[in-house]
Amino acid sequence: MSTIVVFVEHTEGSPRRGSLEAIGAARAAGADCVAVLSGPGADAVAATLGTNGAARAVVLAGRDAYSPDATAAACADVVKECGANGFLAASSACGRDLAPRVAAHLDCTLLTDCIELSAEGDGFAIKRPWLAGKCIAAVTTSGDVLCATTRLNVFQPAEGGGSAEVQTVTLGEGKAEVVSVDAKSSGALDVKEAPVVISGGRGLKEPEHFKLIEELAAAFGNAAVGASRAVVDAGWRPHSEQVGQTGKTVSPQLYVAIGISGAIQHLAGMRTSGTIVAINKDADAPIFKVADYGIVGDASEVVPALTEEIAKIKAQG
Repeated sequence: MSTIVVFVEHTEGSPRRGSLEAIGAARAAGADCVAVLSGPGADAVAATLGTNGAARAVVLAGRDAYSPDATAAACADVVKECGANGFLAASSACGRDLAPRVAAHLDCTLLTDCIELSAEGDGFAIKRPWLAGKCIAAVTTSGDVLCATTRLNVFQPAEGGGSAEVQTVTLGEGKAEVVSVDAKSSGALDVKEAPVVISGGRGLKEPEHFKLIEELAAAFGNAAVGASRAVVDAGWRPHSEQVGQTGKTVSPQLYVAIGISGAIQHLAGMRTSGTIVAINKDADAPIFKVADYGIVGDASEVVPALTEEIAKIKAQG
């Protein structure tokens, strides 16, 4: 059986869902999983990963501040020590920073934003969006080690299992370390991680009309607010909400595009969503070509009615 090393991010004593999805991807490909963790609280999180599909957990100890280059070197060492033929990280900000460094240490090609992973012969078969999402590339590995990131909200976290053996390794010195993080603490879900994303575009006409988007997202309860590049450039919404080629790439279970025409730049960031619903007054808007369901109508009339119905369904449990 093959072995894949997975870097596990964690916050507030719990592993990030994206990392659990990466473990699920490894397990679905028939591989044993070795989880690697670092930072304060890593020991407690490592002890729980057996129930999430990890056969073994390696805690990188010795420093509180996160050092990406030191962590990458340590992850590469774990891959070599285990004789693993794969390394995975979630396609989060941290994972996208770490994985290329690990690939450099292992002298292998990095495959980013993977949406499918399976065993094939002595290696793996990968599927990933290509050319800004215009097509899906099918890739097979020929090297000794696969190094890849997994797109968020695509793979299912592994469930069940037993306890994982926990090993502690001293982290070496790094050239750089993160001394502080100045993050916006709004309490809102990140569009990359939310299972439902409600996005608005220039068709809403005024920034005040984004209240319709916020109310619909609140009705779902597990939804994040997204935005097109046009409204972000206009200053209506923060860049952290931008979905698209120059914003964030999302793959929620449900994506609702309201007042968004469907420019190529935007489609590149959301076309791999599970179900796409488009609401637009223009029946010829390009967004309808990729939507699973389309509603031709005025957002000021359609969205409040939809919000009311979603709220009723949620109230019924």
